[in-house]
Amino acid sequence: MQNNKSIFDFYQSSGVYDRVILNKKFINNTPTLQDLRDKILNLKEFYKKNEDEMVFADGNPNSKIMIIGDAPGVSDETTGKPFSGETGNLLDKMLSAINLDRNKVYLTNIINFRLADNKRLSQLEIHNYKSLIFNHIKIINPKIIFLLGSVAYEFFCEKKNSTTKSRGHWTKLNINNHEFDCLPSYHPAFLLRQPDQKKASWEDLKKLKQRIVDENLC
Repeated sequence: MQNNKSIFDFYQSSGVYDRVILNKKFINNTPTLQDLRDKILNLKEFYKKNEDEMVFADGNPNSKIMIIGDAPGVSDETTGKPFSGETGNLLDKMLSAINLDRNKVYLTNIINFRLADNKRLSQLEIHNYKSLIFNHIKIINPKIIFLLGSVAYEFFCEKKNSTTKSRGHWTKLNINNHEFDCLPSYHPAFLLRQPDQKKASWEDLKKLKQRIVDENLC
């Protein structure tokens, strides 16, 4: 906790927070993906990472279907792609079950560097990354967002309901007065630990598929 406070204090005192996280030009004028990459890379030193350890995104940036998780894992850091390793294999199978693959969707996480010991996102990290992930969404401009995991749901929706109660229900995400339709569901990493929840996840996938078909998104 003290370490998080020190990082936050450094952001504030050095001006990095204003220039990188709350840069008005960055917020008011939607950047390109390369602009966004550059902004995020400026944070690598705070996470004690090298440039090649950033996990930015995967899939099709022109897709109208955006999938967002919480933070990269060890496999993601190794490959440079979100949802890698066992978690990625399961997600690929989930997508395949509704006739999707990584070439038809766009995948990213709330933050783009693996946290030490794969710890849960802190409130400070959520605060620091909010404008970055919001701009990531604005750049991609998806029609629908598939939110995977309780952290992603709480980050965007700020609801008190658990993922168990909220999953499978479409909700609205408002960014600068623009609404995006979001469907929360279980993260594949959770499903690996709790395989009995795959049945519920399948119901969510069917809802996702129906929306894609109805709106001819893919």
